[in-house]
Amino acid sequence: MTPLKKNPEERPVGSLLAPDILTLLDESPARLAAETEELHPADLADVAEAMPFDRIPVFLAALPRDRAAAVLEYLDEELRAEVLEAMPSEQAAALVSAMTPDERADVLEELDEETAGDIVDEMPEQARRETQALRLYDPDSAGGLMTTEFVSESSQTSVEEALRKVRVIARSGKREAMHAIYTTDEQGRLEGVLSLRELLAAQEGALLADVAWTEVQSVSPRADREEVARVIANYDLVVVPVVSESHHIIGVITVDDVIDAMQEEQTEDVQKFGGMEALDEPYNQIGFWAMIKKRAVWLSALFIGEMCTPTALGVYQKEIDKATVLAIFLPLIVSSGGNSGSQGTSLIIRALALREISLRDWWRVAMREVSTGLTLGLLLAVIGFLRIELWQWMHLHNVTAFGIQLGHDYGEHGINPHLVALTVALSLIGVVAFGTLAGAMLPFGMRKLGFDPASASAPFVATFVDVTGLIIYFNVALHLLLR
Repeated sequence: MTPLKKNPEERPVGSLLAPDILTLLDESPARLAAETEELHPADLADVAEAMPFDRIPVFLAALPRDRAAAVLEYLDEELRAEVLEAMPSEQAAALVSAMTPDERADVLEELDEETAGDIVDEMPEQARRETQALRLYDPDSAGGLMTTEFVSESSQTSVEEALRKVRVIARSGKREAMHAIYTTDEQGRLEGVLSLRELLAAQEGALLADVAWTEVQSVSPRADREEVARVIANYDLVVVPVVSESHHIIGVITVDDVIDAMQEEQTEDVQKFGGMEALDEPYNQIGFWAMIKKRAVWLSALFIGEMCTPTALGVYQKEIDKATVLAIFLPLIVSSGGNSGSQGTSLIIRALALREISLRDWWRVAMREVSTGLTLGLLLAVIGFLRIELWQWMHLHNVTAFGIQLGHDYGEHGINPHLVALTVALSLIGVVAFGTLAGAMLPFGMRKLGFDPASASAPFVATFVDVTGLIIYFNVALHLLLR
């Protein structure tokens, strides 16, 4: 299969440089590393994506291993998987082993199990142990996001000794490790943290215990990525440690990894808001039938739900026949209920995601949304009432606008037009109040059942409120207009 590539307009640097680099690769591959050393790995990844597929492994082989591994990290995910699967397992293992541990685990998740297993088997012992440990965690958990590269020292270590060790680590090229220095007690448990700047500014002869902060924010390896993002955002952290149940540090998560994870999370939520399953792949890379499957399930469920609407209309057909004016305002009633429900569910889903509220707050939220729904419904009821009265007045007085006679004979069949306006107004209060409450409560129900609250999407809420809105509307009409 030919891997998908980015549009050339999305990688202008790659499209511009690829021909020259291909020429250099053919004529003098030994010069490639020196000629490209000033280019960022992301730019070299764009160059690779602009190449013929069979030249990408040759291009990576001509670069120093660490440099090639960095380029591989920036490569398009699907293309990267294709490249690694096309390589001999020894070459692939050498490149993957040179990645940071968290990136290494993520890359292997993209491959089929057989290829991933072959690559892991060819890794050096330490890299293999690190990778196998990380792959035990859910990719969306703190354990799946963390890297095992970090700096930790006993709190009784001197500042000078700590600086010497940090220099050694920095020269080893462990990029992820240099964000913070963690201190541990005699049992190796996390005790404090200090930044590299604080270490450099510390007084000579001081111990790490004298300069480290003891209020350390940490997360469990089982914490989800939303919890990790909340901790980093609340405390303005660049990196957060991951600790075991015994409070031993087992890894760290950097803010750039959290940003990537939250971008994926928000993409999934937005797609679910639209009434479909999350795609799990970029739009231009997912297969046609995979796309159909993701969209058809929820679309079919919504369609089946909407079948209740004509059923409800059939139940009240006699009332519609008696007062056809009722049908004029059906879109007004239905859309108002759906819109209010969509507002409620969107607000509560976001509040749950940000931990502004929890499941135990459902009653407080319900009380607030009832009053909110009644107020909003009253506002729309006033607008609707005035609109109907105004149009009826225009009809009675033959008022025209732009050459068109406005208004409608709401008094047909002897029906009081003022009662029509009152029926619509009271129905709007009930429908909007119910829609607001239902939209707010559905995310709580989904969370309680163990589902993602984002699944209580706006289309789902609108479908549910459509039917109940019709029932409210026609029952108000029965008791007020058609007695």
